[in-house]
Amino acid sequence: MISLIVGDSMKTILLKFAGPMQSWGTNSNFENRHTDFYPSKSGVIGMIAASLGYRRDEDEKISKLNELSFAVRIDQPGNILKDYHTARKNIKKLSAKGNYVTNRFYLEDAVFVVAISHKDDILMGEIENSLKNPWFQTFLGRRSLPLTADFLLKSTENGLIDSLSKIEWQASKWYKDKTKEDAVKLEIYSDFYEGDAKQISMRKDRVISFSQMNRQFNYRYESVSTVEISNRTFDYSTTHDVFESVGD
Repeated sequence: MISLIVGDSMKTILLKFAGPMQSWGTNSNFENRHTDFYPSKSGVIGMIAASLGYRRDEDEKISKLNELSFAVRIDQPGNILKDYHTARKNIKKLSAKGNYVTNRFYLEDAVFVVAISHKDDILMGEIENSLKNPWFQTFLGRRSLPLTADFLLKSTENGLIDSLSKIEWQASKWYKDKTKEDAVKLEIYSDFYEGDAKQISMRKDRVISFSQMNRQFNYRYESVSTVEISNRTFDYSTTHDVFESVGD
């Protein structure tokens, strides 16, 4: 049985995840590192835990962060990029047999707006301050993928979906320019109690432990909804004059 107590007001922090590449795997092993099509709650919790200075084996502290409400808006879907690494097993006599290839998958040119919230204003204040001044380095799913300088968008006193409905479209200019509409419909994936209860699925990104000795994750209910956002770059005007060639 799943239950949730929601207070009268909840502070929400909005984050922008953009960059040449990102990776948000929830179903990977060492040889094949997959990525999902949008950020995972476990990945965002890992980022927050690193900012707060939590160690990987501090399971009790980290698991408390599962209580944060979570949602992500897909502002610009990315393309899947496959890369590979040659690795070598730790054996006494190195040989060609000790080498093997690992496949790594990334999202390129993707932009997301992530929302996290909680009714505890003190906790949310600590998280916001730690994201501005992180204890450990933060990154977009992998250590080689840093955050952009403008990743911390703003904080609001509204709920997750309301906050994501009001903040402007964060897609790249080139992506907006090719969208010839004055508004766009964007998908929001959120904790199930925040979105459309009719569209619920399960995702394995609830953190139990980040320990390198025994990483563990459990399933979380997730819902999907859509929101319409205005395209402020859309130009209604035209420089074409149909009477220009007629003359005086």
